[in-house]
Amino acid sequence: MSLHSKKEQIHTLREQGFVVVPGLVSAERCEQMKQIAQRQLEEAAAPIEFEADLQYPGAPSSKLAPGGHTVRRLLDAYGRDRSFAQWATAPEIRGWMELYFGEEPRLSRAHHNCMMTKHPAYGSLTGWHRDVRYWSFERDDLVSVWLALGDETVDNGALWLVPGSHSAPFTGDRFDDAKFFRSDLEENQTWIRAAVSPELKAGDVVFFHCNTLHSAGKNLSNQVKFSLVYTYHGASNVALPGTRSAAKPEIAF
Repeated sequence: MSLHSKKEQIHTLREQGFVVVPGLVSAERCEQMKQIAQRQLEEAAAPIEFEADLQYPGAPSSKLAPGGHTVRRLLDAYGRDRSFAQWATAPEIRGWMELYFGEEPRLSRAHHNCMMTKHPAYGSLTGWHRDVRYWSFERDDLVSVWLALGDETVDNGALWLVPGSHSAPFTGDRFDDAKFFRSDLEENQTWIRAAVSPELKAGDVVFFHCNTLHSAGKNLSNQVKFSLVYTYHGASNVALPGTRSAAKPEIAF
């Protein structure tokens, strides 16, 4: 990726709150990581998060209900496999983040740092939200990197993102008690109607700001969807002591 390309991508991120970079990772490398994730999913290799843990719309009511052991996330992707960690700290990611933040980047192990698995039947809906709703840093300036390990479309639960929402000064009453963006408010519906869902192929990456409104639907296909997701911030933007954001050591790379 050329310096010019990175600068254009970063400009788009700053303007609309996200940018799609096609083919950043080879299809072969994606397939290797997907096979590892499939094996770990079959083994239910800890640490994992179940759909029933979160109780989002469409999730099983409990672990004892049908589909109760449907996995939502394979947690701590960085520590799960060397190939996952290598992608998290790849030179192309470091260069991109250095250019964006203007300083050394840090990989958070407390947020995202997971292999997202969206299952047919029991994979839940994810409502409209900003990731920063439960993050605690000195500045709300973090960037997440979403790597598609296979095709991602509306039919299998792909991301929806709202352009420009990262810079909107939404007041607290625009969100519910769980800090989801309220779809029942007319002023919020105007934003939601502007949402887009970029179709992704294996190896495509979405960079998105922590304040960008996004959601995801159900997986209506017959295959589990795998996405590797990490979050980064600049070295000077430290996690607030005593918060979840400071609960795990970060990775300098």
